[in-house]
Amino acid sequence: MSIKRRKWSPEEKAMTVLEVLREESTLAEIATKYGISQQLISRWKTEFLANMPSVFDKKTNKIEKIKKEYKEEKEVLLRKVGQLTLDVDWLKKKQLQILEMKKKKC
Repeated sequence: MSIKRRKWSPEEKAMTVLEVLREESTLAEIATKYGISQQLISRWKTEFLANMPSVFDKKTNKIEKIKKEYKEEKEVLLRKVGQLTLDVDWLKKKQLQILEMKKKKC
């Protein structure tokens, strides 16, 4: 029987790391409390500390905004391509039906 991997939201990771940084409990206690391995919490802590300065960087916020706009535009364009593909397929089908009708009349 396979075990499903749990996915942790950024908020859950941040709260866990902040609890570790407060040093009110040991890493082992926190790991047991949340059911997370100590190595994983240590990795999250290291990543958090490495990326901490980017929280105060205004350029990062601009980049995130641009990425979000890009993703939204991409989704709109993909939906449009899908709709146009359906339209083309329908027109091809109708064209074949019309040609068959013309052949029957002749």
